[in-house]
Amino acid sequence: MTSTLLLVLATFAACAVEAVEALTIVLAAGVTRGWRSTIEGAAAALLVLAALVAAFGPALIRYVPISVLRLVVGGLLLSLGLQWLRKALLRASGLKAKHDEDAIYRREVARLSGLPRPAGGRDATGFVISFKGVFLEGMEVVLIVLSLGLSSGRLGYAVAGAAAAVVVVTAVGLLVARQLAEVPENAMKLGVGLMLVSFGTFWSGEGAGIRWPLADGAILGLIAAYAVVAFIAVRFLQRGRVVAPPRPEPA
Repeated sequence: MTSTLLLVLATFAACAVEAVEALTIVLAAGVTRGWRSTIEGAAAALLVLAALVAAFGPALIRYVPISVLRLVVGGLLLSLGLQWLRKALLRASGLKAKHDEDAIYRREVARLSGLPRPAGGRDATGFVISFKGVFLEGMEVVLIVLSLGLSSGRLGYAVAGAAAAVVVVTAVGLLVARQLAEVPENAMKLGVGLMLVSFGTFWSGEGAGIRWPLADGAILGLIAAYAVVAFIAVRFLQRGRVVAPPRPEPA
């Protein structure tokens, strides 16, 4: 029960972060290029992503031994989780600028507004930009959903968590529109990174033959341990941050 809940939370949070980034692109395209083509592009991307999950998920479960799957997928989750953690820790310590969805939205609107629009009918630019934004952000979600779902044998729960995130982020995004910067994205990325690294460690160990104490409950211990390490890393980075000396005023 514990691992199932953590699985759903991990896929929900990961998908929510990516969905916010995709929604920023979709909103910018819709405002500047028209909503019909933009929505069609986003819907087409979602259909392709769903087809990828449906095609590869059951096939991998059927033909790949679970121990091999867990070992390989565990390593993949560790790699993804460490990438998320690295960016989140650098942003939390102030060494990297935080992700500003409002600024990204303004840049996209300015860029798309300068492109020529067709006299009538569908707008190919809006369709392609919307499709590309949703598809590229969604591919990482597909990777996480397949990895978490296949390793745990609970692909349905992983898909449900991701689908719930898409629905929630879309609904909230349509309500708040341009206030996407209010979403605590870095905190979410830090939490997702901790979960992915913990799941990756757990399933890599199981694939290698390790028997964890407390079975699935060991995931909670791994999350706590990695959270302590992340906190120490942020404090260390903040103390070691070098502040550039102010430039002298021109004469």
